[in-house]
Amino acid sequence: MSVFESIRMALTALRANILRSALTLLGMVIGVFAVIAAVTAVEVIEVYFEESLQIYGSSTFSVERYESQIGGRDREKYHPPITWEQVIRLKRALPGGLQVSVDEDFDWVVKAKYAERETEPNLQLRGTDEHFLSNFGFEMAAGRPITAQDVQYARPVAVLGAPVAETLFPNQSPLGKQVRIGRVRLEVIGVLDEKATFLGFDPNTRVYAPISYMLSTYGDNGRNIASVSVRAPSPQTVGPAQETVMAQMRTIRKVRPGDENNFSLETNASIQDQLASFTGSLGIAGAAIGLISLLAAGIGIMNIMLVSVTERTREIGIRKAVGAKNWHVLSQFLLEAIVLCQIGGLLGILLGALAGNGVAFFFDISMAFPWVWAGIAVTGVTFIAIVFGMYPAFKASRLDPIESLRYE
Repeated sequence: MSVFESIRMALTALRANILRSALTLLGMVIGVFAVIAAVTAVEVIEVYFEESLQIYGSSTFSVERYESQIGGRDREKYHPPITWEQVIRLKRALPGGLQVSVDEDFDWVVKAKYAERETEPNLQLRGTDEHFLSNFGFEMAAGRPITAQDVQYARPVAVLGAPVAETLFPNQSPLGKQVRIGRVRLEVIGVLDEKATFLGFDPNTRVYAPISYMLSTYGDNGRNIASVSVRAPSPQTVGPAQETVMAQMRTIRKVRPGDENNFSLETNASIQDQLASFTGSLGIAGAAIGLISLLAAGIGIMNIMLVSVTERTREIGIRKAVGAKNWHVLSQFLLEAIVLCQIGGLLGILLGALAGNGVAFFFDISMAFPWVWAGIAVTGVTFIAIVFGMYPAFKASRLDPIESLRYE
């Protein structure tokens, strides 16, 4: 008997008991669905963060006050604030090829107003400088960016996020207009190109002004500059650039020789490594839950196959009477278990991938498919079919043909 003929007979047997087969399939589908949905959702999140980090480029790194960790900050290494005065000294001390920029928040949950129009109270008012676009991965949609002269003379100007401009100026150009945001009045000089949002983080609901003007209005008061970004000329020069920045920051922050740094340097690569470790743990946890469901489905398959052997005892006797060997019967029942599990596995993979990518669809980000885990799922359901289907198949192959023909 050929393999194709055996598969055809297996499908015929499954169709003969469609309800029982469907219930057995359901357990397998749920198990595989849980695995694939979990790892797909995690992979979608990982792809999003990787794409977000790539915007800044591989030649950018940041100077931080604390040791950053995915999911939180290391409070044991929470260092003194990095002040604007220290950033200015760093800018002056570094060679011309290194580009330093800052991004500091000054007011949260504020409205922007122009004439009779106003936005929702969900804006962030932030301070930055002339290198903001290149260091933080933004592009201009209209107007001009903040310049060195704007920062030097602390000009009350602003660059708006795209949705802010659309709300306040639906039918006219925002350039040159005066908007009220929080406690300041700013002249609009530009509008940023819109960026993707995810999990509540919306980079578009922000208004940027020269940090010098923001400090003069809101005050310094020991403020820590949240983001200090350094851009090297190329990815190959990031290492030497980090050494240069580290040496200058140790001098600026008066770190004595032999003492540990009271700041940290974070690259995209280090953040990606932390992210990969974090998302990998989430994926494994989700997969483990799904594997428990698969074991339960395997037990269900064994029970269903044992019932099937009992119901088809007479059929087995007839097959043996016309010359079928024990291994023919064993392979037939084992193949039925494999076919049943493969159908359930493929349905589970399809539904799991759709559910996992629902995260991507909802937040309008790139989709992903866990090819490795899909392969593991196919292999896993085959293994489960063999393990849990072997005993019923072996029991069927050992039936006595004469006793089987007498079975009613």
